[in-house]
Amino acid sequence: MTLAWPWLLVVLPLPLLVRWGLTPARELGGPALRLPAGIPLQQFVAAPGLSGRRIGLLLALSAWGLLVLAAARPQWLGEPTPLPVSGRDLVLAIDVSGSMEQPDFELAGQAATRLSAVKQVARAFIERRNQDRIGLILFGSQAYVQTPLTFDHIAVAEMLEEATVGLAGRDTAIGDAIALGVKRLREQPEQNRVLILLTDGDNTVGSLHPLQAAELAARSGVRIYGIGLDGTPGTGGVGAFRLRQAGDDLNPALLRSLAEVTGGQFFSATDGRELADAYRMLDRLEPSVRAIETFRPTRELYPLPAAAALVLTVLLASLRLARCRMPSLGNEGIHAARGAEARQGSADGA
Repeated sequence: MTLAWPWLLVVLPLPLLVRWGLTPARELGGPALRLPAGIPLQQFVAAPGLSGRRIGLLLALSAWGLLVLAAARPQWLGEPTPLPVSGRDLVLAIDVSGSMEQPDFELAGQAATRLSAVKQVARAFIERRNQDRIGLILFGSQAYVQTPLTFDHIAVAEMLEEATVGLAGRDTAIGDAIALGVKRLREQPEQNRVLILLTDGDNTVGSLHPLQAAELAARSGVRIYGIGLDGTPGTGGVGAFRLRQAGDDLNPALLRSLAEVTGGQFFSATDGRELADAYRMLDRLEPSVRAIETFRPTRELYPLPAAAALVLTVLLASLRLARCRMPSLGNEGIHAARGAEARQGSADGA
């Protein structure tokens, strides 16, 4: 716990300074209250005792101290939390065309589709980049943003897990995917713009050729890292022949050219191990910058002493009202007062 404005505590002795520095108020004379004869003055005004004055003084000083404490703004500081403010901006462009359903990869010793292998390896990559903003683009015949750049890596991993083959069409629009990634990255700091392109085929459709998109990326300061999936021939088909689908012919030369134009690098993966190695190499080539700034959540506590001061003030006011309350004379006291007034009037007439 700490005080936001501790310098306000210097006003704590202010009541004592006022008490010592100012002269007491002068007693003023004036008309007196005439009371009927025979009625003791103690019935009307009860002089406060020494203990009552001490209680009142204690309540007043306590209320003043609590008000000064509330003005100093006591706060409770939580545990320091690192802020991911200095990482990189990464966009993952994942191919979900028809050829990504080929079951020529292995996961835990079992045959798996290419997309399943990509999901497992990319999820681990996303978890390691805890200081980076990550976006996700899925592309087939068309390219679209699945998640914008965000620090919410759990959401990115979940959206990747929900991706299915053919979601964006069965063909492969590599150029459009690059252009969309550049559009998302060009407004970010130039030294941190990275596009990771993962595909298993050649560009077959789209309004922009991949090399034209790569030149646009180079002018925008976006580095492209290409990962080409090339499954094992003879699996995923009938007998020794693998079924061919649109976009199933990987073009390593194209991916290598895309990387060279933008200052990136190309990786080829024929199985799950090589795919994981490619992502680990990306971790070394584009290390995540560790944040050095921290944030401590703050909770304001000044309402507590302010409320306590209000309660003490109410108690002090109630105590003073109780002292000054005039006691009831009752019927006998009223008759005695009237008789005393009559006798006083007769004596004045005589």
